[in-house]
Amino acid sequence: MRNLFLPALLLAGSLLVSCHTGVFTPTHSPNPWADNYLSVAKMEDYRQWGTYNVHDPSCRKLGDYYYMYSTDAIFGENRKEAKEKGVPLGYVQVRRSKDLVHWEFVGWAFPRIPEEAVRWVQEHADGQGATNIWAPYIIPYKNKYRLYYCVSAFGRKTSYIGLAEADSPEGPWTQLGCVAKTDESTAMNAIDPSVIVDPVDGKWWMHYGSFFGGLYCMELNPETGLALHEGDLGHLVARRANYQKDNLEAPEIIYNPELKQYFLFTSYDPLMTTYNIRVSRSASVEDGFTDYFGKEVKDTTNNVPILTAPYRFENHPGWAGTAHCGVFSDGEGNYYLAHQGRLSPQNQLMVLHLRQLFFTPEGWPVVSPERYAGTAPRNFKAADLAGVWEVIRVQEPRYERQLEAGQILWGEGELKQEECNFSTRMALATDGTCSGELVDISGKRMGVNGNWSFLKDKRLLTLDFGTEKIDNLIIFAGHDWENETETVLFTGLDSRGRSVWGKRIMSPKVSAQSSTKGK
Repeated sequence: MRNLFLPALLLAGSLLVSCHTGVFTPTHSPNPWADNYLSVAKMEDYRQWGTYNVHDPSCRKLGDYYYMYSTDAIFGENRKEAKEKGVPLGYVQVRRSKDLVHWEFVGWAFPRIPEEAVRWVQEHADGQGATNIWAPYIIPYKNKYRLYYCVSAFGRKTSYIGLAEADSPEGPWTQLGCVAKTDESTAMNAIDPSVIVDPVDGKWWMHYGSFFGGLYCMELNPETGLALHEGDLGHLVARRANYQKDNLEAPEIIYNPELKQYFLFTSYDPLMTTYNIRVSRSASVEDGFTDYFGKEVKDTTNNVPILTAPYRFENHPGWAGTAHCGVFSDGEGNYYLAHQGRLSPQNQLMVLHLRQLFFTPEGWPVVSPERYAGTAPRNFKAADLAGVWEVIRVQEPRYERQLEAGQILWGEGELKQEECNFSTRMALATDGTCSGELVDISGKRMGVNGNWSFLKDKRLLTLDFGTEKIDNLIIFAGHDWENETETVLFTGLDSRGRSVWGKRIMSPKVSAQSSTKGK
């Protein structure tokens, strides 16, 4: 179907394209950084890790900078080499940026793992674990900054969530103590904290948990940042049916004041391969989260919307592990989602993915198909949309793996064909028709023909194929990383709660020429 591109036609009515020169033309724009960082992967190269070795990010604007804190996961980590080179290798990576594009690696928050955390984990895990700090979360309080973090033993419920405080986002940090701790006797696992302040009553809440028992919510004491009631581990808010097969972890909780809704972002499946982001919402900060179809996320079904999953556009090897997100605002009504992406096919290099986040007319968050690169906003008209697009329908994997503790087995770190979402091509003609390919619910490519329309004032695109209609696709300007150009993008949800992404790669003139080549 890739040769089925329609030549430019005139369209009457709301999609009329006049013969002037005002039609948007993509411009070349180099990528801010390369995706492969093997050349700067040595321990002494840490100052060049601005967007590299990012895992489980938490980000917030604090003063003049956006600060990002993340798990101290490093490709090719070599502690012996680091010690020999005098590299201050520690725990919890810290970065900062003024524009969300150029990131400076500040260093590590802590010089060591807090002794109390190490003692708890190793005493309750047969001397194992506590070799790293995971999933930090940053939040300001009065004139201080609070940094939550977790220490654990892999494959066990033996974990510890601690809290540190500082006068500056860059430290130095003072340990305040334990927020929650779990072992094999508890139902839950004390990892992956996300903290929110209820704007209505000022109460503090922490969401946390993993495939061991699900996700939980507990109330905190605003004055101390610790548990409001000592020993309280909270109540269940989300779970899946089979935690050995169906991984669930990494809650992130935000509040949208315009929608008056709390949104709970969660991560499904193994972190190195099919890691993907889902979202649910509630009018309450502590419970009652439901999915796209109104199902409670405390039941044992798999919930949607699904926002990200492994994907591959043309001219790129693709991405896996696209989850564990941090969601934040710039304070001016613009939202962003940050997560790690693992460069395929080996899925070992961990690169920052930071995407613009929008809310659909139905009030659901969706994210950009492309990483943010500082592209200036632009108002598009219908004529700007005509041309050839790459489209991805973001779906869950169709391949069942055998897992251990919710993660892939050793040596199975590359994606199967059925685990990645590949792009197809579609042509939007100037007469309002469209044709090309789309991936169906089974993952098969299918030829489609239909119509498209654009509501300029609301920036919303509709694709109507007769048997399926995808509407309220949000149009915006963005960076095409695979082709190094500025272009037109869209994002939205289909009727099944799966994200649909698109980027324009050719103008009508170019696509018409392409369709006649070789004739």
